[in-house]
Amino acid sequence: MALDRGSPLALTVLALLLSQPLHPYGIQRLLRQWGKDQVVNVGQRAGLYRTIDRLVAEGLVKVRETGRDQQYPERTTYEITEKGRATLHKWLDDMLSTPKQEFPQFPAALSSALMLLPGELSDALTRREQALTETLARLDASVAAGAGLPRITILEIEYLRAVTAAEAQWVRAVVDDLCAGRLTWSHEELAALAAVRDRSGGTSIR
Repeated sequence: MALDRGSPLALTVLALLLSQPLHPYGIQRLLRQWGKDQVVNVGQRAGLYRTIDRLVAEGLVKVRETGRDQQYPERTTYEITEKGRATLHKWLDDMLSTPKQEFPQFPAALSSALMLLPGELSDALTRREQALTETLARLDASVAAGAGLPRITILEIEYLRAVTAAEAQWVRAVVDDLCAGRLTWSHEELAALAAVRDRSGGTSIR
């Protein structure tokens, strides 16, 4: 599969290799040390190896050397190519300038939230708000840890905090509406509305 538009992991691998040649373990270690695992999924090393293999196949990185010592098994060190440098610049410009249609889980779940009772939805969203509050605390800690560093190095943390705070505020408002009875429905009401729409040729309620 051609890497016409890079994945977040492929982009980050190229960015790390731009600074220095690295082996996969070194890439994974730096991703975690620099907090990039908050925006890039590096939980499975197999995924990192697959990404590197694809970058090699596309000519974006190449093997610099393969070696081993007494402490570690054989390790292959990779470096970025000139094509990789140009592709990295293109991907960065594309990802920063052009919103991509994505399909995260939360909006998909919200689209079917009417299957729950108001109390059930309130309970689920209350637990989500609590999780978001914990995430905000971790992000605040990351921002504090980056104090004194150039702001450009923690822009992704700033963004994540802003998005998380906005979501937490919205979720809290919905929970308040549910608890106050301003947002309510019943399965019978929805079924009746679906029947009316079906008879009129409109879009049915899911």
